[in-house]
Amino acid sequence: MTDLAHYRNIGIFAHVDAGKTTTTERILKLTGKIHKIGEVHDGETTTDFMDQERERGITIQSAATTCFWKDYRFNIIDTPGHVDFTIEVYRSLKVLDGGIGVFCGSGGVEPQSETNWRYANDSEVARVIYINKLDRIGADFYRVVKQVEEVLGAVPVVMTLPIGTEDEFSGVVDLLTEKAWVWDNSGDPMNYTIQDIPADMVELTQEWREKLIDQVADQFDDVMETYLEGETPDVETIKRCIRKGTINLDFFPTFCGSSFKNKGVQLVLDGVIDYLPSPTEVKPQPEVDLEGNPTGTFAIVDADKPLRALAFKIMDDRFGALTFLRIYSGKLEKGTSVLNTFTGKTERIGRIVEMHADVRAELESAQAGDIVAVLGMKNVQTGHTLCDPKFPATLEPMVFPDPVISLAISPKDKAASEKMGIALGKMIQEDPSFHVETDEDSGETILKGMGELHLDIKVDILRRTHGVDVVVGKPQVAYRETITKAVEDEYTHKKQSGGSGQYGKINYIIEPGEPGSGFVFQSAVTGGNVPREYWPAVEKGFKSMLDKGVLAGFPCLDFKVILTDGAFHAVDSSAIAFEIAAKAAFRQSIPKASPQLIEPIMAVDTFTPSDHVGDVIGDLNRRRGMIKSQDAGVSGVRIKSDVPLSEMFGYIGDLRTMTSGRGQFSMEFSHYMPCPKNVAEEVIKEVNERNNAKKK
Repeated sequence: MTDLAHYRNIGIFAHVDAGKTTTTERILKLTGKIHKIGEVHDGETTTDFMDQERERGITIQSAATTCFWKDYRFNIIDTPGHVDFTIEVYRSLKVLDGGIGVFCGSGGVEPQSETNWRYANDSEVARVIYINKLDRIGADFYRVVKQVEEVLGAVPVVMTLPIGTEDEFSGVVDLLTEKAWVWDNSGDPMNYTIQDIPADMVELTQEWREKLIDQVADQFDDVMETYLEGETPDVETIKRCIRKGTINLDFFPTFCGSSFKNKGVQLVLDGVIDYLPSPTEVKPQPEVDLEGNPTGTFAIVDADKPLRALAFKIMDDRFGALTFLRIYSGKLEKGTSVLNTFTGKTERIGRIVEMHADVRAELESAQAGDIVAVLGMKNVQTGHTLCDPKFPATLEPMVFPDPVISLAISPKDKAASEKMGIALGKMIQEDPSFHVETDEDSGETILKGMGELHLDIKVDILRRTHGVDVVVGKPQVAYRETITKAVEDEYTHKKQSGGSGQYGKINYIIEPGEPGSGFVFQSAVTGGNVPREYWPAVEKGFKSMLDKGVLAGFPCLDFKVILTDGAFHAVDSSAIAFEIAAKAAFRQSIPKASPQLIEPIMAVDTFTPSDHVGDVIGDLNRRRGMIKSQDAGVSGVRIKSDVPLSEMFGYIGDLRTMTSGRGQFSMEFSHYMPCPKNVAEEVIKEVNERNNAKKK
């Protein structure tokens, strides 16, 4: 039995380019897991093992690895920073107990950092902060600490101070022990000495140490009392206070360093042990019934309890499908059968492996607190719960955002067509934010995803990993349709063709709903004119028509149907008759309710050097953007805006041209808004032309 107190399940997450993958490499080197450090810019890192990751220098899928530091077992997940792949961050955070939030010393709290931080808050994951890249030009540790407070609304508790800045950065002062860790310039993380604090930093150290104790002493009443009486708590007591507050998410211990130069990473690892929770110290996972309602029971982290495991990632590689599991309670043993509560089927556990990026080590069993991968699972998908067949239970499932962009692809020949079907099936299993549909009219395959880069990578994986040559159409925006005025109407479905007929009459009001409300059905029928057993059939009829609006065939959103009255026939009425009546009523009444095209609006966060602000704002205005705020920082200006997705294609190229390659941006779906009349007409015309061309 392994001591769970010595487990740390942690994720490393941050903005693109803040140094997550480089930090992971340093941790693996320090813990003896690898002997040669790989660099992102050389395309040789351990956790970026996909061709696409190595070429682009970004992380696309989260990678898991296990290592040991001072007899503590770290299960680490390195997550992507790019907004198109936040799904990877979200699902990793869902199964982690703690995290390291990495921030760039010169870039500070960047757009994607906010999204990831918000996800971590939602998942209630305790974190330590690591301010990296302090050797870079423009790096300023104290400015980033201030940004964490102001932009993220978090409370950083500073644990280490930098010695020197930019090129002069040589080490850190540990505020708890009041000692300086100084590294030489050999680049070896082990070449350091622990010395007295530099004379010019003694006062600063005292000031920040007092601030640290002020921030954490109130975690325990007795510590607070003795501190107020003028007695400074000892180091172990301060650590106890920091640990409690970190696990409660009251504040976040903040470290600094330079992963690339191998300075400061050891103290972050010590911080993970000292302040982040073990699997037994986090809130247990709530269990739900098959409808998703909480049952009031929890999966207690204990190897002796019945098995509860959550599949949080499917990865296809040359040996077959790997299912990544976080085991919350019980044991998982080779050769045993487990129940998938989503499908209701049992699956046999074949091989259990511990992952080190794309290298694996075979295990006989795993237990509560472990993150492992299992080979050969046939019907398990992301978010499914595996449990002991004798004690079934479902863990809280994951919720994934809807795609906002689509792309039509078609195979070049018949051989490619068969391979494409198999490849896409595997890719859908791996990525829940990636959807595939077939256009019934044209037979084209439609890929749907979270952004241009997301779909670009998917097409690249199809071509290179699966060897499927495809022709790619241009990206399409996920428009929706809604209505703008209320309509009161009635419809009678009557059919007599020998034998029993069909009869159903409904009176109803269709009215616009609140933005984001989707489709709402309500019955206000009194007196039994439409018997209660037919109400679900009416709702089903309307619901079945939502996928194809009347303007251009886009799905319908945000409207409400109120069933007010109707009539039925004792012999000829049936659920199917009322369902058909509702379908026809939709076609009859929606055109009367002033239907309108609505488009996805993206929250765009653009960073630009100060001398290009005018150009960038002018360009966003041309793209029908609404500027919401401008924040000037040391290295440039952040502009937040809301821009229609249809205007954002190719934006990265234009932004780089305007800012001489120095601008960057991130965007995520915000809300739907009505299309301007001229844009709506253009879209409807384009859809009609495409449909006519398909018919020919």
